[in-house]
Amino acid sequence: MTNLIPIAIITLLAVFGAPLFAVILAAACAGFYFTGIDLSAIAIELYRLTDTPVMSALPLFTVAGYLLGESNTSKRLVRLSSAFLGWMPGGLAVVSFVTCALFTAFTGASGVTIVAVGALLLPALTRARYSEKFSLGLVTTSGSLGLLLPPSLPLILYGIVAQQMGSNVEIEDLFLAGILPALLMIVLLSLWSVWATRDRVVPLQSFSWKEALAAIKAAAWEIPLPIFLVAGIYGGFFAVSEAAAVVALYVIIVEVFVYREIPIARLPGILKDAMVMVGGILLILGVSLAFTNFLVDAGVPTGLFTLIQGHIAGKFTFLILLNLILLALGAILDIFSAIVIMVPLLLPIAESYGINPVHLGIIFLANMQIGYFTPPVGMNLFIASYRFEKPVTEIYASALPFMFVMILALLIITYVPALSLLFLS
Repeated sequence: MTNLIPIAIITLLAVFGAPLFAVILAAACAGFYFTGIDLSAIAIELYRLTDTPVMSALPLFTVAGYLLGESNTSKRLVRLSSAFLGWMPGGLAVVSFVTCALFTAFTGASGVTIVAVGALLLPALTRARYSEKFSLGLVTTSGSLGLLLPPSLPLILYGIVAQQMGSNVEIEDLFLAGILPALLMIVLLSLWSVWATRDRVVPLQSFSWKEALAAIKAAAWEIPLPIFLVAGIYGGFFAVSEAAAVVALYVIIVEVFVYREIPIARLPGILKDAMVMVGGILLILGVSLAFTNFLVDAGVPTGLFTLIQGHIAGKFTFLILLNLILLALGAILDIFSAIVIMVPLLLPIAESYGINPVHLGIIFLANMQIGYFTPPVGMNLFIASYRFEKPVTEIYASALPFMFVMILALLIITYVPALSLLFLS
């Protein structure tokens, strides 16, 4: 009966909207207290985070993403993509997917992509005679593309959590593993969009070298950024944390002093907003790892694996169950909370079924991408509804066809591990 009191208190905290870190911290403290473990274990977990070499990459990439989000990078990406892809049948749809994926990869925020890039693309799509329903669904879906591309913050966070669990997962491997699955999603969505609009007369933009060169010139300082990042890391010139520092410095110089789109007086405010976000992630991460240690000491993952294995014998069936659970979680939890809460529980179970931890990370984030626009509570649905002033039920209906295409891509990613592991030695 005594043990039920803290459980009831923690439940009430969650029900009445207490911050997530407070709920997890209360659960960790209660667990350690009733099992006789010193509560200093929580402080030890927080220290372990500060001692993680790759941890510095998280705030640095966040700063770079916030700066890009505040600048006119989205406009230059749209122009550049349109110049090279706009001539294709359904070219504007392809432009939308490519632009949103690149923008989300660097900003790490689906909502920012819908607000910044979607606001440019939706009017362009409707002017090009795409139906409003199709256009809304495309923009809502595109908002979460790019989470599998480097230097995605969720990829980095998954790697940090996996390393804290003792798994041999390198951030560089995750960056490589996400490239082909991300391209698969973009290609399938593009093919479906071209097919879905085949009967409509959509004006095409003829290719112009003059416009292409002008678009390259306008984005000349930003085009080298992803190339520089990937070449620097995999060429052995930078570690991930060093690359993050160089990228952050480069973006500050370009956006503040070259393009001059961000006044120096605005810089402290942007840095503050970025660090508030990072601080929230680290706080949740620290207390979640402490709670995970309690669960491991209590034998919860082992017991959970035994329970699952008693009902699910094969890897194939487990992967189906895994996807169903993650799709549901993606609709109700933000991606950072889902990673720090669920990965420590799922990782040892998945490894017991012979699933590569890098492949698991790609499956996890692919599910989270879809969860962003999964009814009834996917975050992108409400952001799009608010931004474009449309009923959320209308956004539901417009996003469903794109969700089915993404689920097809998810199944391929899940059951063809070579797609994620091809570039890994």
